[in-house]
Amino acid sequence: MNNLGYAILSALGRKPCSGYELVQYLEALWPAKHSQIYPQLTKMEQKGLLVFEHIEQTGKPDKKICSITEKGKETLEKWVMESPSDPIMRDELLIKVNSIWLSDQESAKKIIQDRISNLEQQIVDREDIIAEMECKHRFDTMSKHFGRYLLFNRRNMLEKEEISWCKWALNFIEKVNINKLLLGMIGVGKGSILVEDMILFII
Repeated sequence: MNNLGYAILSALGRKPCSGYELVQYLEALWPAKHSQIYPQLTKMEQKGLLVFEHIEQTGKPDKKICSITEKGKETLEKWVMESPSDPIMRDELLIKVNSIWLSDQESAKKIIQDRISNLEQQIVDREDIIAEMECKHRFDTMSKHFGRYLLFNRRNMLEKEEISWCKWALNFIEKVNINKLLLGMIGVGKGSILVEDMILFII
């Protein structure tokens, strides 16, 4: 079973979920698309790791609730004891930053500014959830919600650190631009590395 399967078991180990709720929960744990999650649920049901319960609803489609089975709990418990593999970082922003030389300064800055805005909003949205968990679960390591409390705080800390990096990158881009303007004013060519280094040092 792949990591998405274990992420699903981890989510269901906390509480039974509908498919929609599962997608929401996995967002903070192991982000995946509907097209990835639903086929995985079918495979896991066939293996006896989870079961579906059909809930009838008036005026809207019936809802399917997923619950972890005893076999699913045993599988998850065994896997939790194993050492994790090295993390894999996949972020579209990193590819764009690596190719930022192809964009003009304003476009480059906007890419980073948009990331800052998105991160700041995510942090704000998550603060209310963290505050609620602070009261209920942070001192209870045996609570099914304790791990989620740790994960949400980790996510906020990482995103605040990324905001710091984004601001550093924006500041650096501004410095490089000022450097180019100064070089233009004094008529220094691009090949004069010594003068460029001196101006950057002064800035």
